[in-house]
Amino acid sequence: MRAYQLARELSEVSWADAEKLKKHRVTDRIAGQVYAAVGSIAANIAEGYSRSSGRERARFFEYSLGSVRESMTWYRTAKQVLGEVVANERLDKLEHIRRLLLAIIPRERDRLIRPLNPSDPHAREPTD
Repeated sequence: MRAYQLARELSEVSWADAEKLKKHRVTDRIAGQVYAAVGSIAANIAEGYSRSSGRERARFFEYSLGSVRESMTWYRTAKQVLGEVVANERLDKLEHIRRLLLAIIPRERDRLIRPLNPSDPHAREPTD
């Protein structure tokens, strides 16, 4: 899944970004926030991907989308320390992930991953 790959790439560089932020008095408190928010993107995609229903997958992908938006806010805040070029590279990658998730979430919501159990009163028929 491309969104997951991009999120993993971003989480690898976010450690160095957090270290740089930690060295500045003004941004030392957000360093951990940046690293946690970026790490949460890939983690929620991975957890959602393992779910048995599309609706559950979509829920975790929505969590990931929230982490993307949080990360974007932190990287905008950190531009003065990280530099315009680095911050914009991170923001571009986050925007790419955001667009992918916005396309994936509606498709997953009504997708059936495993066959319905006919004895389950909460099971519903798949829709096209």
